[in-house]
Amino acid sequence: MDFTESQIQRYARHILLQEVGGVGQEKLLKAKVLVVGAGGLGSPLITYLAAAGVGTIGVIDDDRVDLSNLQRQILHTTARVGVPKAYSAQSAVAAINPDVKVIAHTERLNASNIADLIANYDIVADGSDNFATRFLVNDACFFAKKTLVSAAVLRFDGQLATFKPHDSGKPCYRCLYPAAPPAGQAPTCAEAGVLGAVAGVMGTLQATEVLKEILNIGDSMAGRLLIYDALSATQRTVKVNPDPECALCSTHATIKDLSSHTQSDDGAVCGV
Repeated sequence: MDFTESQIQRYARHILLQEVGGVGQEKLLKAKVLVVGAGGLGSPLITYLAAAGVGTIGVIDDDRVDLSNLQRQILHTTARVGVPKAYSAQSAVAAINPDVKVIAHTERLNASNIADLIANYDIVADGSDNFATRFLVNDACFFAKKTLVSAAVLRFDGQLATFKPHDSGKPCYRCLYPAAPPAGQAPTCAEAGVLGAVAGVMGTLQATEVLKEILNIGDSMAGRLLIYDALSATQRTVKVNPDPECALCSTHATIKDLSSHTQSDDGAVCGV
């Protein structure tokens, strides 16, 4: 494609990179990424995808901006308290990069609409804060053969992984978490708290992995889990193997077969 003069200036630091260049920047401009949750993870994720020139960003979130969000959800502002987060994301991205189209999905994510939603995107990035949504997104990505980049954060800790079970030998999210922990053992950020900057770290790492997948550069996080501890300023990466007993990727399950494993039918999206 022919870049405009303003695009050449905007993406100059990308174009200088041998691993990106003009060809890579064209890939970014043509890419379509669905972000699940415009919260603490989705905020830096969406911001950096937009700044990088990812051409189409879908944002699904049925929540509205609340004052308690602003300690970590940097995509939103005090003036937009009460505005649906997906629309707030549209406003924020419009101010960052006019090359980027943001599609706002304000409906509740559930088993009846998720397949149609992800069908229009190349990659899915999950920043939700509940297991029901994470299982739902993982299962839909598995059946649609879509790459899923997932991040999570709680208190001072974060995790990051990419799931590509359609790529031979790689695990899915259910290989790592076969089922939701018992009630009370996995509190949400609303219950246990989170240092806002930690959400920024993990959302930025998540954006980096999405860009790497689009550009097909570096080492994919598929088959690996990154664990970040902010209090000790350390991180480690552990190998994740496919689970031979996985209820999803080790069998010929259908999406209906997994309904009993999802923990909830409402599929509400709530960003961290």
